[in-house]
Amino acid sequence: MKQSFGPKTLLYPHPVLLVGTYDGTGRPDVMTAAWGGICSSQPPSVAVSIQRHRMTYANILATGAFTVSIPSAGQVAEADFFGIVSGKDADKFAATGFTPVRGDHVNAPFVGECPLVLECRCTGTLDIGVHTQFVGEILDVKIETSVLDADGKPDIEKIRPFAYDSFRREYVSMGSFLAPAFSAGRAFLPRKEER
Repeated sequence: MKQSFGPKTLLYPHPVLLVGTYDGTGRPDVMTAAWGGICSSQPPSVAVSIQRHRMTYANILATGAFTVSIPSAGQVAEADFFGIVSGKDADKFAATGFTPVRGDHVNAPFVGECPLVLECRCTGTLDIGVHTQFVGEILDVKIETSVLDADGKPDIEKIRPFAYDSFRREYVSMGSFLAPAFSAGRAFLPRKEER
C-alpha cells in the first residue's frame, strides 16, 4: 500500500548542481541548484530551474551563459554554503577558498575544484510558477583526469557525486554499480524462437 503525500517536489534523486555565472561587473558567482538535469541529447543540453529573485537568474539573462559544476562528496559543506548565501551578500568563492575559472567556451565561471564541469550557452527559458527553467546547450564537458578510469571514461566512484533529499532536507551519497544499462532489461525481451 502506498501513502499519499500530495503534490511535493519529490523526484529521487535530486542532483546537486553548482551553477556558475558572472554578474554585470564581471564578478563570479555560484549557486547550488537541485532542480535540474539533462533535457536533450541533440543538441546536448541541460536545464536548471532558478527563482527570479536569485542573483543567478539575472546573471544568466544578462550574459546568456552558465556553467554546471558537479561537486564531490568531500565538497558537501561548500555546496551547501553556495545554496544558503546570496551572491548579493557575499563572495562565495572567497569565503570557501574555491577557485572561479573562466570558461573556455562561454562567458561564465566554473568551480575549479569540482571534478566535472559543463559549459553552457543559454538557448531558452520557460517560466514555471516561481521558477524559470533555463536550458543550456552543453558546449564542452571538462573532467579531471584523476577521476577517469583506465579506459579514459569518468568513474562515478572517483567523482563521488551526491544527491539532495528534498523531503528530509539532507544530502546523500550515491550508490555503487547495480547493473549495465541497456542490457539488464534484456531478460524481459522475448526469445528469438518465441517471436
